[in-house]
Amino acid sequence: MRAVDIIMKKRGNPGNPGGSELSRQEIEFLVSGYVRGEIPEYQVSAWLMSVYFNGMSFEETGLLTDVMLKSGSVIDLSGIQGPFVDKHSTGGVGDKISLPLAPIVAACGVKVPMMSGRALGHTGGTLDKLESITGYRTALSTQDFRSYIEKTGFAMTGQTAEIVPADRLLYALRDVTGTVESVPLITASILSKKVAEGADALVFDVKCGSGAFMKTREDAEKLAKSLVGTGQAMGKRVVVLITNMNEPLGRMVGNFLEIEESMDILEGKGPADTTALTNAFAAWMIVMGGKAATFDEGLALCTHAVRSGKAMELFMENVRLQGGNPEQLRAERGVRRSPHHFTLTAAQDGWIDSIDAFTAGLAGVYLGVGRNRTDEAVCPEAGLILHKKRGERISAGEPIMDVFGKNSGCLDSARALLEKAVRYTDRKPEEETLIYAEITD
Repeated sequence: MRAVDIIMKKRGNPGNPGGSELSRQEIEFLVSGYVRGEIPEYQVSAWLMSVYFNGMSFEETGLLTDVMLKSGSVIDLSGIQGPFVDKHSTGGVGDKISLPLAPIVAACGVKVPMMSGRALGHTGGTLDKLESITGYRTALSTQDFRSYIEKTGFAMTGQTAEIVPADRLLYALRDVTGTVESVPLITASILSKKVAEGADALVFDVKCGSGAFMKTREDAEKLAKSLVGTGQAMGKRVVVLITNMNEPLGRMVGNFLEIEESMDILEGKGPADTTALTNAFAAWMIVMGGKAATFDEGLALCTHAVRSGKAMELFMENVRLQGGNPEQLRAERGVRRSPHHFTLTAAQDGWIDSIDAFTAGLAGVYLGVGRNRTDEAVCPEAGLILHKKRGERISAGEPIMDVFGKNSGCLDSARALLEKAVRYTDRKPEEETLIYAEITD
């Protein structure tokens, strides 16, 4: 078997311009050979470009996912009573849904083994948010990961070097070959990590809009259907919600700020949009875990988990287990802010028509909320507190948001972007849809 023959098969020819499906043996030969250093980057790059243009079937994508999954270690949760259900988001601005969701679902009897990522570009990262809690550890051993799931029903960890090394290598190559947007490659990247963490069923949040990687409904639906179809091919149950990412989620954007808003949600006083999305994803997870027969029953269990205080109790116990101090967290809540600050005020009377998520996310990068390179540090105390959002009345000079930066030098650049992000209208705009579609198997 030769790598060039596999590339040509997927590339196609004048008589077969769409190329042909690859077998498991062919995919394994190419991917495993690359991980071992036996197949050079330039050949794998050619194959990635062939996949980008010609795509993959659900079955073929499932084979790629499984080969990537088996390129390294898989977390073994045997011996722990399930069910195990996880949730993954494709990334957005102010998207802290996973943080309150995990303890809510765990309080309803479903185990949540959550492996998360870091901020890159304009989108936030769950690990950075968690690590803004002083002392909180996200680099967990498999033993600790298992132990914490047994104790609280959920645990939060990052991807280690041993888990799905093929994904780490292929993603780095995709990033420099212009093939990041390939739906089959995105699908295999996401699913390989999620299956490696031990989940039986998966719920996905595919963001759509200006602040998402999938800008259009068409692209979001392609990815959603790929996740569902490939998950089926691998024997996993999958539900995908396509959600609105045209405006930042909630009222807080930033690492520690989003921890605070997550605590608000767990106390039943979070913003309407973040609360609604948290409950929707949690309800689906509870249904898929077999703890509720219907979505509405799942929603009722979520409400009880919050009102009873059980979800917050589990959240704080997880903070303690993973190295944080619950009492210090409570003391810092509402007061831990960067001293480098300004207030953005309204330029005119009227209504807020929109606050563009992508532009706000870019401002967050300047402020220190996110990063452009994986080796950049983030600032836990940086971020935005939104006092006004789409559909709300505003008067000239009235505060729209408070802005906190990593230093004084970043504030002017952030201000210029945030002024562009805010759009006004003379009449109250219609309410936007929060969940565009649900796609299930």
